Amino acid sequence: MRSKFHLIAVSAIAVSIFSGCSSAEKTASVDLEKIKPEIQAMEDAYAAAEKAKDADKVVAYYSDDATSYGRNSMPDVGKAAIKERLAKRLAADTSGNTNVYKVVDLFGEGNMLVEIGSWTEMSPAGSEVNKGHYMSYFQKRDGKYVCVRDMNTTSNPAK
Repeated sequence: MRSKFHLIAVSAIAVSIFSGCSSAEKTASVDLEKIKPEIQAMEDAYAAAEKAKDADKVVAYYSDDATSYGRNSMPDVGKAAIKERLAKRLAADTSGNTNVYKVVDLFGEGNMLVEIGSWTEMSPAGSEVNKGHYMSYFQKRDGKYVCVRDMNTTSNPAK
């Protein structure tokens, strides 16, 4: 009888310890309406850096260990690889077209956010050239959000 009581007591203590750990480990909710302007500002800075053809400023968006999944290409792994691809693309672009990025939706918890966004490529005359959507996964590191993974797609059919 005593060993059954001991087993029940130990089990009860273990349950209370583990349930206490799981509630302490729950992630904090995030005020997405408060964070949305911060993420939009990051998207605006990205677009401005593209327009200025400044690959260093574009990659400020990314963490050092980021992976970027572009259309019709293998993923770029690491900030250096992303910068290399961007620098080549920016140097080769003579169209004068610019991109506009818009936060459509945010999901987040704790130090993690997922952004669903839309992009529109505009000609110098102001007409729409192309459009699509993207998804970016952010982590808050050293007090600021950085993009850890992103991917994008076009909404236009392949030519």
